[in-house]
Amino acid sequence: MKRRLLLALVLLAGAGSAAFARPTVLTLKESIQDSTIIYPESFETDTQKLLENWYLKNYAVLDEDSEAEADVPTTKEEFIERLQNLPTVIEMPYNQVVRSYIDMYTQRRRALVEEMLGLGLYYMPIFEQALEKEGLPLELKYLPVIESALNPDAVSRAGATGLWQFMLSTAKGLGLEVNSLVDERRDPIRSSEMAAKYLKQLYDMYGDWSLAIASYNCGPGNVNKAMRRAGGGKKDFWDIYFYLPAETRGYVPAFIAANYVMTYYQDHNIGKALASRPVLTDTVMVDERVHFNQVSSVLNIPVEELRVLNPQYRRDIIPGDIHPYSLTLPSQQIYSYIVSEDSIVGRDASLYARRSEVTPGNEDNLSGDKKLVTKYHVVKRGETISKIARRYGVSTTSLKRWNGLRSNRIKRGQRLKINTYETVDDNAEELDEKSGAVEAVAENSGKSAAPENAVYHKVRRGETLSSIAEKYGVTVSNLREWNGLSSSSINAGQRLAVDSSVAKKSPAKSSKQSASSTTTHKVRRGETLGSIAEKYGVSVSDLREWNGITGSNIKAGQKLIVKGGAAKSSGKSKKSSYITYTVKSGETLGGIAERNGTTAAAIRRANGIKGSMIRVGQKLKIPRN
Repeated sequence: MKRRLLLALVLLAGAGSAAFARPTVLTLKESIQDSTIIYPESFETDTQKLLENWYLKNYAVLDEDSEAEADVPTTKEEFIERLQNLPTVIEMPYNQVVRSYIDMYTQRRRALVEEMLGLGLYYMPIFEQALEKEGLPLELKYLPVIESALNPDAVSRAGATGLWQFMLSTAKGLGLEVNSLVDERRDPIRSSEMAAKYLKQLYDMYGDWSLAIASYNCGPGNVNKAMRRAGGGKKDFWDIYFYLPAETRGYVPAFIAANYVMTYYQDHNIGKALASRPVLTDTVMVDERVHFNQVSSVLNIPVEELRVLNPQYRRDIIPGDIHPYSLTLPSQQIYSYIVSEDSIVGRDASLYARRSEVTPGNEDNLSGDKKLVTKYHVVKRGETISKIARRYGVSTTSLKRWNGLRSNRIKRGQRLKINTYETVDDNAEELDEKSGAVEAVAENSGKSAAPENAVYHKVRRGETLSSIAEKYGVTVSNLREWNGLSSSSINAGQRLAVDSSVAKKSPAKSSKQSASSTTTHKVRRGETLGSIAEKYGVSVSDLREWNGITGSNIKAGQKLIVKGGAAKSSGKSKKSSYITYTVKSGETLGGIAERNGTTAAAIRRANGIKGSMIRVGQKLKIPRN
């Protein structure tokens, strides 16, 4: 009798527990409720600050006639129907949690939605391209809506940064560069490419998009732990919902709400955004250290626009001297950058130059008139590399690097290059050998560092080795040989030796010619001071002086005075000014330029090359100097 009673109690308990068993996943998706919802930080975005965004002010038009409040009643059935009509691969179910996020967007954060619609005109095509490349659902393009509110400079309280809100460790693990000057988490193109790869890895791990999206927010470790705690091999987001971190519980519902509001915003009287003008951009590879102010002043592009298009550069500096970096510009400005590259790099070069050597305790280091000067020392009998380094106040390591030395061995008569910072008189023009502007030490112990009949030319802002060579009727190779230059890079204030016995014209003759021969040039659309200076073989600083220009702003139709310059002809003489060179295995654009006494920029201009990529067997036109 007792056994029968015990069996009845067990069966009754089983039936009772079955009656109160957890609902199925399908039921949870529609009926789940949560009173502890935590909204993403993106909802806290300052819309007034976002409205100051340069892109929104110049490229987008927001609908100011939209109603301030949503007064269109929407039923549960209408929400469900709209979500089911979204052309998505990822499930978009409706429940109370999803509804709370939709209400947040359509009621309390309506202005934020309008601004994101404006920013989306620029960013959404970038996201779609990255997702399409990895074969991922395009609805994932709305993840940055909840991650950053489409602000590339967004930084969370935990330190996640950029449109896709990468933590530092995750970003570096994906190969994104993050340092004091560059943060590729802020680069729309690079970060979108890596986000797509990361999302693909997460989907391959779970085989379910809701779990992959959740793990994007809190990491695979937290999702795996929630799955273990849920038990029974649960592999659905809604089935492990209450085992996830509180913030992640709302992440998938927020993603569904973002898809909804960015599609059905007009059904809630949220104003649409229109492009006031198209944003067509292109990129150019930069292999020099360039500041945004240099690009802005030469190409007449607002610094704010450069920042919007290139948010990855944290200090407005492109460190191309470390390795080539991309610069995004309006497409119509790409060619202007290529032809004006020397002028851009030379613009206020001393202002942005970094000192490679500093002598401690030297009061002159505090002077703002310090400029990099290259000297040459001819080794005397008994001198050592450490003794020479002490004489010039530099390190032996730097001395060896400047001269390509692998050891401390030097020999009598050897010519050593030395870079130092010295005070330079900006009012001085070309100086002769007696002025002592550049120290070329011979001291009767070997070959003279400079030509025997040398005169000296002080480099002015905007001048290039090519323009100086043309001025004296010599070749770039001559100038490099006379001055021990390993490349065509020169700095304002630097003194260059010129062999007067070889030069076809002197500075005096040149200035006399300038005074007697004057040309008027009418500025055409797209021309810059740099391109006009190059056309006439004069310097940008000369053009400014002759025309009373203080900056770099010129406009189409403006007439400029050019003294002593003659426009380069475009007929047979132009053809004869080039040689044809076939690229060999292992060669680079810089190496070919150095071998032929020209610059990489000149070769790119001559061949219409945007970057630095060349291929074996390619025929290149090399400008003659």
